[in-house]
Amino acid sequence: MKAAVIVFPGSNCDRDLAVALRESGADVEMVWHKDTTLPSGLDFVGVPGGFSFGDYLRCGAIAAQSPICRSVVDFANKGGHVFGVCNGFQILAETGLLPGALLRNAGLKYICKTVPLVVENADTLFTRGYEAGQVIDIPIAHHDGNYTADAQTIERLQGEGRVAFTYGNNPNGSTADIAGVLSENKRVLGMMPHPERAFDTSHVGTDGQAFFRSIVSELVSA
Repeated sequence: MKAAVIVFPGSNCDRDLAVALRESGADVEMVWHKDTTLPSGLDFVGVPGGFSFGDYLRCGAIAAQSPICRSVVDFANKGGHVFGVCNGFQILAETGLLPGALLRNAGLKYICKTVPLVVENADTLFTRGYEAGQVIDIPIAHHDGNYTADAQTIERLQGEGRVAFTYGNNPNGSTADIAGVLSENKRVLGMMPHPERAFDTSHVGTDGQAFFRSIVSELVSA
């Protein structure tokens, strides 16, 4: 399985994402935001967390206009698998690959802690390592993680099984407790919590291991 991890000025989880993928068996290449094309033969693209371009203007808005994002959008539109975590989720929403927007946390404070997540859909490439309804512990670290969409969009996401994860204890005010959403073809996932920070045994927990091992296993056997 061949993966690319995009790097922007201000990315701070790109290495963590690459390590989790490599430790799960993937061949990973780091791709700079000014590149105009993705490596050939890719199976997967990861858009990491951090503070791309210092979160100026609006979180993810500037990064979404980077040259490489045009290739990421094209890759996704052709059926490629894409994962955006935290700032990466914000970027994917800004590109239009995922619906909704990430607004300022309801408490107007930056939150950094481990939270319980409920696996809502265990039948995707990203989540088959879990069981539906399983509660896992994954860290969050964000200031603008309040997922917001209109009622019709929320109803559609829920009805189509496109809510991948919900918060067991909503920390940021996200509508319907949503922590992660999928594209229509369920090949693009954006989530605010960081599974790559719950991967190594030196971390507080390892509930993120099943996430990355599922991705690699599914794409290797595809």
